[in-house]
Amino acid sequence: MDYGNQTLLKELILIGLTQNPKTRIFLSVLFLFLYMVIVLGNSFLIFTVILSPQLHTPMYYFLCNLSFIDLCLTSCTIPKQLFNMFSNTRTISVTGCLAQMSLGISIVVAEVILLAVMAYDRYIAICFPLYYTTIMRLRVCGYITVIIWLGSLYFSLSPTLIKPLVFCKGNTLDHLACEILVVIELACGDLSATKLILFIQSVFILASPLVFIVVTYICIIASLLKIHSAQGKSKAFSTCASHLTVVVIFYGTTLTAYIGQAKFTSSLKYIALNYGIVTPVLNPLIYSLRNNDVKEAFKKILIKYSDHFRKTNIGLRNKNFKNVHM
Repeated sequence: MDYGNQTLLKELILIGLTQNPKTRIFLSVLFLFLYMVIVLGNSFLIFTVILSPQLHTPMYYFLCNLSFIDLCLTSCTIPKQLFNMFSNTRTISVTGCLAQMSLGISIVVAEVILLAVMAYDRYIAICFPLYYTTIMRLRVCGYITVIIWLGSLYFSLSPTLIKPLVFCKGNTLDHLACEILVVIELACGDLSATKLILFIQSVFILASPLVFIVVTYICIIASLLKIHSAQGKSKAFSTCASHLTVVVIFYGTTLTAYIGQAKFTSSLKYIALNYGIVTPVLNPLIYSLRNNDVKEAFKKILIKYSDHFRKTNIGLRNKNFKNVHM
């Protein structure tokens, strides 16, 4: 492998959003706040579902997976961004950059497939309610999860397996994190085949699930129109509205970034903020505020544990009182 007289790089520089010190301080505080909201919000959803037997259904199982994916996506990039903002050291090792890039691809692909699976879950629940428990068994959901992560791992590694990336064209990434569309521009050699494969994969991975989701919701809407009860329509639609909102927000930016990669590479870091930070912030809020089951389950958890805490305190006080008067 010959790269002429060029020096192979060991570190890369992430430019970030701005070089203005005051703006960097403001953004660092904002990103830290958003990251805390993401961690707390998604953890709230996960623990509410785990601790509530009434939420142990396929719908909420997949919702837990979505929250876990959002935690992984943000934890893959935001801590490094915060470190760079607070310390003013904007470097990242090549190994760390490639690891962050591969992990980021894997997580995004997993979320794309999961959103399609969640649409299918709603389709079966609304269009074939009598067969729902038979088709969407929890064991089947577990198998689906394994397939999702194995598929995402394959698609995350395939671009670099086709042609391993070695950097020698510069060391500056105009981005917040190591995203493949930006990283690949610094790689040595002819990468036209890699870019073509990446584009084809982007179309297949992003467009195919989106088409599937659209077709699924057309069938769901057709079934909803047959429901005569206004209450039945409202309940069925409420389970889909949150999912549709997330799909629109997530796909609106990822399609722009990856399928329109040649046109939007220069502004990719701003587009990435939407699906990398804004969507993980909104997901738990959307599913919590719009979902009565989650709100009721959380109220029951609060009542249960507040009663347990109260009884424990009363027991301790009684025990201490007896010890004092013995």
